[in-house]
Amino acid sequence: MNETFIPSSNYSEKKWYLVEVGEKPLGRVASEIASILLGKHKINYHPSVDIGDYVIVTNAEKICLTGLKSKLKVYFSHSGRPGGAKRETIISLRERIPERIIEKSVKGMLPKGPLGRTMFTRLKVYSGSHHPHAAQNPELINI
Repeated sequence: MNETFIPSSNYSEKKWYLVEVGEKPLGRVASEIASILLGKHKINYHPSVDIGDYVIVTNAEKICLTGLKSKLKVYFSHSGRPGGAKRETIISLRERIPERIIEKSVKGMLPKGPLGRTMFTRLKVYSGSHHPHAAQNPELINI
């Protein structure tokens, strides 16, 4: 009789990867980062087990948007109170918090629920080229 082996997240070795964004399109970078956080690049991937790795993203302010997204894309949030709707264009968000653009796009590609929230905690995004994770010896990835 065959037995299915499901890997445990307790025994998986987490690696650190470094992604330098530069002038790359947002969607392509975000989908690659999400697949690393999910652990799809590993041979023992299982959708219900958290075996993904850590990802450090640098130069987030240089992310490229294609088409008319830089003029038309709007982020929406609501406080839950009457009249609590807030809209912010991607241009003003880039001036205020450029890291949030990558964080929002990657978070939308992760599973919803407790598993996706723990995966999202392993994403570290920085606007400059410096990061405080040099001790983890991150491996550079070209996307």
